[in-house]
Amino acid sequence: MPVLIFDCDGVLADTERDGHLVAFNKTFEHFNLPVRWSVEDYAERLKIGGGKERLKSLLNDEFVTKAQLPNNSASLDEEVAKWHKYKTLIYTELVQQGVLPARPGIKRIVTEAKNAGWVLAVASTSHENSVRAVLEHAVGKELASNFTIFAGDIVPKKKPAPDIYLLAIEKLGLNPDEVIVVEDSSNGLRAAIAAGLKTVVTISSYTAEEDFTGASIVVSSLGDENGEKVIIVNNPSGFEINDEIRISDLDQILKITTAA
Repeated sequence: MPVLIFDCDGVLADTERDGHLVAFNKTFEHFNLPVRWSVEDYAERLKIGGGKERLKSLLNDEFVTKAQLPNNSASLDEEVAKWHKYKTLIYTELVQQGVLPARPGIKRIVTEAKNAGWVLAVASTSHENSVRAVLEHAVGKELASNFTIFAGDIVPKKKPAPDIYLLAIEKLGLNPDEVIVVEDSSNGLRAAIAAGLKTVVTISSYTAEEDFTGASIVVSSLGDENGEKVIIVNNPSGFEINDEIRISDLDQILKITTAA
């Protein structure tokens, strides 16, 4: 049975700049932390998989002293957990307010996949509550109920490590040759490839310049019939794609390509 696994941030919705970045900065303000991330700063932090891990990257000696934080690892972990919990709350509120529209073609391809009998899942380094909020906003609660969600701290190593995809394969009893992943970042692509999975990349606002070597196809988005059309960025196998990525195109990818 074919399987379609989505990343969340940048794939279901372009969430980073107008969602996560805003929520991080509101969190810094709330806890009186001496930091604010610019768009450029956050682009660098995105190279680190996971929100808690991005927060932990702040914790050098100078920051700890300036923020008057306790100088032991257990207490710092507790502080990071508090920050991340608040950040997740702010981010979820932003999603529920509808300020982060779904990326083109998401609801359409999910509907096609469900109708064709595909298994649906999300695999993300973000907190499960955040992922569920984005998923329900992007496709609606009824379609979202068909997904299995793998998210957050359920694996010890986050993308680009393949752990979360390996967990999905194990828990769902999947044949990797029947799985297609939709990712938007080099870290996500590397994780999927390391798990032996074919990958479609839909580039997002923060990832356009990244290296997507090994992807089955790289496109601007999945495309919508009455909206944004697909722009092919890289098509190593020469697939014939029209204005949208359809479930028939994903079938073609499964049949023709092998994971790198």
